[in-house]
Amino acid sequence: MRFTEQWSWCTVESISDVTPTIREFRLRPENGRLPPYPAGSHIGVTVLIDGQPERRSYSLVENGDANTYRIAVRRAPDSRGGSRGMWSLQAGARIEISNPASLLEIDWTRKNYCLIAGGIGITPITGIAAALRRRNIDAALHYAVKSRSDAAFLDELSALLGDRLTVHASDEGARLDLEATFRALPDDAIAIMCGPMRMLEAARRAWNDLGRGPADLRYETFGSSGLKPTAEFRVRLKDTDTELVVPQNSSMLDALNGAGFEVISDCQRGECGVCAVDVIAVDGEIDHRDVFFSDQQKHDNRKICPCVSRAIGVVTIDTLYRPEAAHR
Repeated sequence: MRFTEQWSWCTVESISDVTPTIREFRLRPENGRLPPYPAGSHIGVTVLIDGQPERRSYSLVENGDANTYRIAVRRAPDSRGGSRGMWSLQAGARIEISNPASLLEIDWTRKNYCLIAGGIGITPITGIAAALRRRNIDAALHYAVKSRSDAAFLDELSALLGDRLTVHASDEGARLDLEATFRALPDDAIAIMCGPMRMLEAARRAWNDLGRGPADLRYETFGSSGLKPTAEFRVRLKDTDTELVVPQNSSMLDALNGAGFEVISDCQRGECGVCAVDVIAVDGEIDHRDVFFSDQQKHDNRKICPCVSRAIGVVTIDTLYRPEAAHR
């Protein structure tokens, strides 16, 4: 596994709205210890969804207070319920969180960096931008939003980056041109981005079409963002009579493990591929929400990452789990 999770309790110290749809939470660990963590890290949070504890992951926002964690959560009407649960919290509440961890490996030895954020994807980028400034590296940040009123932490970023910050607001006709942005970069530049799935897929295509090294494009996904609406669907297990219903507020991975069809996993963010299972048939359409498989692999529909990916209709899979083998 990439990292070992350790869970501890914290108190919600304060809550504030940074945009009409994004709420900031400052969390103070009750054990008084805040370990150092790399820029771009995230924490796991246990949140109540329909009365049941569920785990969600949120990126850490740059924070000048060394005694608290800072996260921001966008209220998403089509999410699996995590944002609704977080938005119901009040200051003073106690919640359980995991230790910080990062799956975003960054080469800090380069001279040229380009940062790109889409919407709530700005959260991990804030820490990376600050880390680069501490290294006296003037990295440009392209921040794509629907409107400036949707741009979280805009004042902080403007103070940090000055004219190196460019806001691409759709309602102003200033949409981000990824191909032109990448084409203008020096040959040795590395691009670091976080945003919705459509943005990440467009960036990967533009980056590859320009012949740039795939390893020089580093990215994170929201984990639950996809190309299709988040809705209930069904999963059939090969060579069994089992058909599971995956509700809107649950992942396929949770449904499988809850029914006893154990699937090993690691990041649970669609980035590592550890949980991938074989797809046998699709009666409908798969919404691949991972960033592990290539465009061609997603088109082939031979595997799926159940931690984040979903479907419309029914998907038949083989987890390779065999009950008779498990009880020998």
